[in-house]
Amino acid sequence: MSKIVMYATAVCPFCVRAEQLLRRKGVTEIEKIRIDLDPAQRDHMMQITGRRTVPQIFIGDRHVGGCDDLFALDHAGELDPLLAGKGA
Repeated sequence: MSKIVMYATAVCPFCVRAEQLLRRKGVTEIEKIRIDLDPAQRDHMMQITGRRTVPQIFIGDRHVGGCDDLFALDHAGELDPLLAGKGA
């Protein structure tokens, strides 16, 4: 399974929804980077993604975007192969 990294905050409902979807897909490990606790991580997230909002999700080396982007990948049938390491 591909490595999952999620930039998140403590009180973000979209972060919770994204994590719930990943858990339903069988993901057991998500590396969460809390940007509310570390402003330098927020700056880094914005630099590598060009976005200010959370969550920002990486599957393997691929930046998939936020919660809506993750759900769109799932609806398009592209999330499972990505999680399995195909196309990351």
